[in-house]
Amino acid sequence: MDAKIRGVLWRDTKDPEVLRPMLKLAFQAQKWTEEGVSLKGVRGVSGHNGEHWSVIAGALGRFLELGDTEAAEQAQAAIEAEIEREERVFDQVAAEKDAELDLLRVAMTLAHNRGDLTQGLGFWKKIPATQPVMEYLQNHGKFERAVKMYQETGISAEGHRHYPLRSVKPLRQSAALLLPLCPFLDDWGALVAKLDDSHEVLAALISGCQKLDNQNGYYRAIAGMMSVSQGAFDRAIAKIPNALQRAARGGEIRKLADVPRASFEAMMKKRARTVLATFKGKR
Repeated sequence: MDAKIRGVLWRDTKDPEVLRPMLKLAFQAQKWTEEGVSLKGVRGVSGHNGEHWSVIAGALGRFLELGDTEAAEQAQAAIEAEIEREERVFDQVAAEKDAELDLLRVAMTLAHNRGDLTQGLGFWKKIPATQPVMEYLQNHGKFERAVKMYQETGISAEGHRHYPLRSVKPLRQSAALLLPLCPFLDDWGALVAKLDDSHEVLAALISGCQKLDNQNGYYRAIAGMMSVSQGAFDRAIAKIPNALQRAARGGEIRKLADVPRASFEAMMKKRARTVLATFKGKR
């Protein structure tokens, strides 16, 4: 799907009269609500912003190839405006007191969005008409500070695609059960602990902990489940396969899930402040 919306569909025709309405639709899509679709927005930015501008980037490359200057300028202006908007959000949250957790969420989102823009540019033909614009956007949309925070605080390990949770049917009951941004999943874990089939979620989380290195989100979700009721948690454990039961009751999973929420979040805040200090005074 990504390849189609970022590249293939823009190459179905050379007719600007067909492509321009497609660009208009891409602009309209930027205004669509994410309500009921995603809980991963933070401070007005989300991964959907990256998806949107990767589509517009596909349009921009095609219009540059075809020499449609007016449409290309519209597409580039939309991308630049979004880059600047997201940079402002990062600046605002970085300047706030006690906002480190949201700053980490923003950093993760911007780092992912930068990747989407890079992928959108990757569909361009490298010709004289496109190369200068490609180089400009690659530099203008670096999100250098956000990417550094993403990499150096450890939250880059949370950027996986959550395959272990995708087949868990109880999570499809309500939009309220949509997964928020990792690794801060204590509240989400407390919510799913109240499901009748919470053991299915627990089994998937434990399996994910075993398969995904260095992530913390699933451990925090398990911690959230434990916080609701130890008795209910024990009953959930009793319903999962024996191998997963053993993993849940001891070893690395229990060790990390037993870390108090306050301690975990204090550690993450400290990491954010440490990285923030390295580019203090820089933009």
